[in-house]
Amino acid sequence: MSPLSGFLAVIVFFTAILVAYLTKQFQNENLNYSSSYQMKNTNTKVKTIEKEKVVAETLNGRFAMLGLIAAVGAYLTTGQIIPGFV
Repeated sequence: MSPLSGFLAVIVFFTAILVAYLTKQFQNENLNYSSSYQMKNTNTKVKTIEKEKVVAETLNGRFAMLGLIAAVGAYLTTGQIIPGFV
């Protein structure tokens, strides 16, 4: 195995661990959000945000940041944002 292949395997391994950790965190946040108390004096004209939307937006933001870190890492290692494309 070449050093580059070993490095890529380590990066994939750490990414998988990070995704597993974040998934567990999202499950815990979802449980905390669903068990939180609602405000007592709420205005009936104000729309409530569903918990699934809050969790989805949090997930989307965190994976976007993970993608940005991957793009910076690809640029630092190969000099290209998307390796293989000119």
